[in-house]
Amino acid sequence: MPFVTAPVMPGAEPFSATGGPDGVLVLHGFTGNPQSMRGIAERLADAGLTVELPLLPGHGTAIEDLVPRRWSDWSGAAEESYTSLAARCARVAVVGLSMGGTLACWLAEHHPELTGMVLVNPLVEPPDGQFRSAVRELLESGTEIAPGIGSDIALPDSRETTYDGSPLAAALSLFEGTDEVAAGLGGIDCPVLLFSSRQDHVVSPSSGDLLVASVSGPVERVWLERSYHVATLDYDRDEIEDRTVTFMSTLFR
Repeated sequence: MPFVTAPVMPGAEPFSATGGPDGVLVLHGFTGNPQSMRGIAERLADAGLTVELPLLPGHGTAIEDLVPRRWSDWSGAAEESYTSLAARCARVAVVGLSMGGTLACWLAEHHPELTGMVLVNPLVEPPDGQFRSAVRELLESGTEIAPGIGSDIALPDSRETTYDGSPLAAALSLFEGTDEVAAGLGGIDCPVLLFSSRQDHVVSPSSGDLLVASVSGPVERVWLERSYHVATLDYDRDEIEDRTVTFMSTLFR
């Protein structure tokens, strides 16, 4: 791991499990860390799959470590993890939450051999120009970090161990990555299981609408009626984990 300013937060450690010949790469969201995806990763490992849940660059330590990070850092880390897993496994699928879903789609666009994806409230719809202009104005005024977007969870007492803020330059870079992903959605033809929260205060459900309308392969969309953005830690956590394991067993049969 490159130099960071603080130790990894308790619970934010990456997760790895060696199982059968098929593998799953699990990716967390922007300002979050593996804590939000550990339940899914562990369930997949218990099902006998080989699993990798990396800690993406700049995450899980201190927010200062995320400030200089950009899309190329996160996509590069996702590519490295995928390549490593693919070298050890006969087939590989990807599971992603939020920015992890953006990265999953980016991998599918660059690796047509990818077996399938599970996406939880993925960001694939680029923010509009007015919103980006507002972010740039904040940066130009000297504001580097905005209020945090993490832990958007309806379930009382459930918390995401995320950063308290969102680095604005890093967020703009994420939006640029989303532009690239959105432009290539039509090239995705692997099966997709999509979870969409009715109430999401971070990523609009219209992002899921765009994915359904754009990808070439089959999409099964499951609406989550009780959970907010970080649905993997919310009321519908068990359903997400159960359906994900079932989906993988179908993919890899």
